[in-house]
Amino acid sequence: MVDVAAEAHVSVKTVSRVVNDEAGVREETATRVRAVIERLGFQRHDGARHLRGGRTSTIGLVVEDLANPFYSQIGAAVEREARRHQHLLITASAEGSPTRERAVLDALVARRLDGVIVVPAGETPTANARAVASGTPVVYVDRPVRGPATDTVLSDNVGGVRSAVEHLVAHGHQRVGFLGDNLGFWTARQRRDAFTATHQALRLPGQPRVGMGPHTTEGIANLLREWTAGPQPVTALLTGNNRITVLALHALRDTGRTLSLVGYDDFELADLVEPAVTVVHQDPGAMGQKATQQLFARLAGDDSPPETVVIPTRLIVRGSGTRPVAVAPSAATA
Repeated sequence: MVDVAAEAHVSVKTVSRVVNDEAGVREETATRVRAVIERLGFQRHDGARHLRGGRTSTIGLVVEDLANPFYSQIGAAVEREARRHQHLLITASAEGSPTRERAVLDALVARRLDGVIVVPAGETPTANARAVASGTPVVYVDRPVRGPATDTVLSDNVGGVRSAVEHLVAHGHQRVGFLGDNLGFWTARQRRDAFTATHQALRLPGQPRVGMGPHTTEGIANLLREWTAGPQPVTALLTGNNRITVLALHALRDTGRTLSLVGYDDFELADLVEPAVTVVHQDPGAMGQKATQQLFARLAGDDSPPETVVIPTRLIVRGSGTRPVAVAPSAATA
């Protein structure tokens, strides 16, 4: 802008007025300035303009793992909604670490993003203190945080688990094992509690068979051997998320066991297993869209009390809840 001003023999302020279409510049002068701008190839710095106005037209998204299809679908929905509002999206992964999440959020808030959507790594609200101090609105997705109420979009974990267990019971299974995620995750505890509550409500025999993570293929294989031994073996599995479903399929192959199966979360190639895997579908796209809509509502001046929205799940029936999954055993079968 300084070069344009020198070439056109005007002040930098005059150039700024011309660039931003402000009044107060004679048409002859404005024409001369525009000619110099075209000759020099000057481009207005939209980032600086937005900073002067208090907005950057950019929002952030922090998730646990960008490689997980669940989070990538959330990200795609957030980006579509951001684009509709003419905003750019910056996406980052916290890799399941509250420490990294805090560092990423610090960096985003320092860049004066208009708002942030977070899949929290823990239940401590790492974003709140910094974001509140800067006036940056935050919406949480998939998991809530403790403390003051904050806009949050969740999946119906309880309803999803209940529909899965009821589906298995309807097809004759009375002894169902549940493989859940790390108890440090709110969603893992929600799904475990929903499983035990449904087990009791349906008056299924014995104590609920529950194995919580973190899991390995070998660890699940050992559980399968234990659960299928004796006179009252487990005949079906419910897995707590898509990663555990894949590990369970490997364990079924390694042990040569054949069990019916329902997975929580859909996953790639689920329809190519024999039989195709029945899953609880969470609709991460709807979760991402709703979270982004709520964020832009706050940016537009909505100061109503924070709300928690629960997105319904649906059971996608493909056959594995009716017939046992038969995965070809490996040489390591025991």
